[in-house]
Amino acid sequence: MTAILGLSGFYHDSAAVLIIDGEIVAAAQEERFSRVKHDPSFPRQAVEYCLAEAGLTNAQIDYVGFYEKPLLKFDRLLQTYVSYAPSGFRSFARAMPNWLKQKLHLPRIIRKELGGNYRKQIVFTRHHHSHAASAFFPSPFEEAAILTVDGVGEWSTAAFGVGRGNQIELTHELRFPHSLGMLYSAFTYYCGFEVNSGEYKLMGLAPYGEPVYANLIRNKLITLKPDGSFRLNLDYFRYCQGFTMTSPKFDRLFGHTRRQPESELKQHYRDMAASVQLVTEEILLNMVQHLYKMTGLNNLCMAGGVALNCVANGRILREGPFDNVWIQPAAGDAGGALGVAIFIWHQLMNQSRNPDSADSMKGSLLGPSFSTNIAAEKLKATGANYAELGEVELLKRVAELLAEGKIVGWMQGRMEFGPRALGSRSILADPRRAEMQSRLNQTIKLRESFRPFAPAVLQEYASKFFNLEAGQTSSYMQFVADVQSRLIKTGNEEGTIANPFQLPAITHVDQSARLQTVDGAYNPRFAKLLSTFHQLTGCPVLINTSFNVRGEPIVCSPEDAYLCFTKTDMDLLVVEDLLFIKDEQTRLS
Repeated sequence: MTAILGLSGFYHDSAAVLIIDGEIVAAAQEERFSRVKHDPSFPRQAVEYCLAEAGLTNAQIDYVGFYEKPLLKFDRLLQTYVSYAPSGFRSFARAMPNWLKQKLHLPRIIRKELGGNYRKQIVFTRHHHSHAASAFFPSPFEEAAILTVDGVGEWSTAAFGVGRGNQIELTHELRFPHSLGMLYSAFTYYCGFEVNSGEYKLMGLAPYGEPVYANLIRNKLITLKPDGSFRLNLDYFRYCQGFTMTSPKFDRLFGHTRRQPESELKQHYRDMAASVQLVTEEILLNMVQHLYKMTGLNNLCMAGGVALNCVANGRILREGPFDNVWIQPAAGDAGGALGVAIFIWHQLMNQSRNPDSADSMKGSLLGPSFSTNIAAEKLKATGANYAELGEVELLKRVAELLAEGKIVGWMQGRMEFGPRALGSRSILADPRRAEMQSRLNQTIKLRESFRPFAPAVLQEYASKFFNLEAGQTSSYMQFVADVQSRLIKTGNEEGTIANPFQLPAITHVDQSARLQTVDGAYNPRFAKLLSTFHQLTGCPVLINTSFNVRGEPIVCSPEDAYLCFTKTDMDLLVVEDLLFIKDEQTRLS
């Protein structure tokens, strides 16, 4: 038996992943345990969970891997400072203590954090090799083109190459400071959202605007090349030498200063979001077109933070040259922990690989689970009142309450690995009710009113409700697709006619939706709930949003779920076989 522990951390979204003999056994982000959103610290509790899941101790780990090379990253920091000195001194001086105290001593820190019991090798891979490994090795393809795009790793900001069998080779890269991720984050910052967490807000805002500044971006900010690479005009940016992403020249170019966080979202900022989203999509399409010409392969694997832009992914799927596109569900830095572990197994140890056409990611359900008995025991002290029901009765009751307009906190099985709730740590509601979008945003999620919600749809009905080809999946919410506009039969026994435009709560302003297709292979109870709701209403779709409120990580434990339930307007909570009704709770925390 060979146990490999993969780690990411010390920037944002720290995570740990355990692989045993090539199988992904456990994976989790540190934030889910610490309750600090995007927690960058050493993933101590995530490591403890992974080892406990496998019944191993620190001393039984054979290899530990870290997802990037800190010395190369430090080299970039030093060279960038020298290039911009003395203007970048303040940011350089702020970064130095952390590097000198922590990041340059990672082998010692890792061994210390593992209790001093780990004496074996620590492997450091390049950042984009970790992304590439996380994209290709778990994919269902024997061979595929690979594209990784993010803000920056050590020096690389994008890379491409090929995966074949048990080996990957990255042949080309784009280097810092020219970065599509940094370009998108600059607009995120300018529009008043937080960098490294607000990019998905910018994507959600884009359909409310018009891309009136796209030509200005193309002509002034960026020089595009036929191969999909580009150069940024750094006069408009400050991320190399300061504490801000954009410069005063950026403000003058677009005629407005940066929006203050939480202030009114004027049309200008909506148009800025639409403009950079369009340009981002065009750049990615250029990249995949060039990659296809270079490789001649039919399959594409993607990872890196930019691969979480599901609107762009939808265009790559529809308009790109590849027949099949597979995107790592934990595409950001958390997924780097998986990448380094699986890179060690296949690439460095030369272990064979048999692609799993089903899903070697196991639905990305790789985190902790809690039995009904454990959940009941943990929640006794809260004063919670609940009923314990059999599965058939539970599903029937929840479907009926959903159909009545109730909002459900849903916690089942193993927690999802990655940024998206996939039916294990979800908030669910009826998509047919127009008021659900505003109610969920205002009284449950406590977030911006423009934010859309994802539909979870039974796989067999996906192409009937959304513009997907028959059999096309989006099991990890990787893609955005337009909602069908025509009247269709859902295929249930009653032959109900359903118009997807009567699903207003999941239809975004541009008539699109970031959908999750559900087939029940790895989350059968969620699929059964969808089927029960379908039988009751004729609608095989539910709203599925992450089980958390703004500023907090997705819930992990029964206690997390109950606390979130009690402090919001959720109507009911389901934890395994336990049903909690809000009106029946005697004491709300």
